[in-house]
Amino acid sequence: MNPNTSALGTQVTTTKGKDGGIPGTFSEKDLVPNLVIIVSALVGLAGNSVVLWLLGFRMHRNTFSVYILNLAAADLLFLLCHFIDSLLVLVKFFHSDIFFLPFYKTVMMFPYITGLSMLSAIGTERCLSVLCPIWYRYRRPKHTSVTVCVLLWVMSLLICVLNKSYCGVMNIDRKSDQCLKANFFTAACVALLVLILCGSSLALLVRFLLGPRQIKLSRLYVTILLTLLVFFLCGLPLGIYWFALIWIHDNFGNNLHYGLYLASVVLSSVNSCSNPVIYFFVGAFRQQLNKQSLKMLLQRALQDTPEEDGSGGRGAQGTLEMSESREE
Repeated sequence: MNPNTSALGTQVTTTKGKDGGIPGTFSEKDLVPNLVIIVSALVGLAGNSVVLWLLGFRMHRNTFSVYILNLAAADLLFLLCHFIDSLLVLVKFFHSDIFFLPFYKTVMMFPYITGLSMLSAIGTERCLSVLCPIWYRYRRPKHTSVTVCVLLWVMSLLICVLNKSYCGVMNIDRKSDQCLKANFFTAACVALLVLILCGSSLALLVRFLLGPRQIKLSRLYVTILLTLLVFFLCGLPLGIYWFALIWIHDNFGNNLHYGLYLASVVLSSVNSCSNPVIYFFVGAFRQQLNKQSLKMLLQRALQDTPEEDGSGGRGAQGTLEMSESREE
């Protein structure tokens, strides 16, 4: 990435641009995406903070809520980087003499890979619970979720440290052989995670639609499917850009290339802020909101038993209590 660009790709040069703009500023095509990112980041920071608070301090954690907790932490960090970067870009718009180093792309890579890893773990865990229910219920190690989450955080950090140790924080050495190898390794890891995510999602859909005994939808099932679907639509484009296109042709002078990158960054911020919305939407579906707290909605979104009467209250609580005894 060019050292004179922010994480959003916005040029912060001191010479007059091709559109005749004021030196140090940018056009409206840069201003609007940054405003969208700031708004979505504020929504996502609030939503993911609520999820972290409820799952971390107000609710007992079960198998899947451990992954949801860690996914919320990764999304929170990712949106915080987005927010700071876009805020600095807007400050640059009004005060062109201010200079800042665009290092947030480096920081954003870490929570992005972590979030993708958590989604892959959620999909794999759900596949095991559906395809191997007896083993999953009685033979699965007790603290698997916590162990996997710790390993995924460490793995994501090591991948980013390895990449930046060979390419530099500002990607100034990205054309060197060592940097190309590090980028290839990073891209291979991301591709493997995406393949796992795609495979687990496809297996869930096939099992649900074509299985010999059709699975009755639970709220947890819907929550996972919606979360994975939103990531494929909004979160994956940024990963494709970062680890496939940006190393081949990092030319923001190309309007199409630059526009695709702006769209992928905006979509990634929308993806990270949408997960809490999904949780509370699934928990609130067919419920009277005036009688429900956020804690009850989140509990209901993690309900893993089908609802027969549409209320789901007792089933949700019973499922959580049953899972708590296995995981804690």
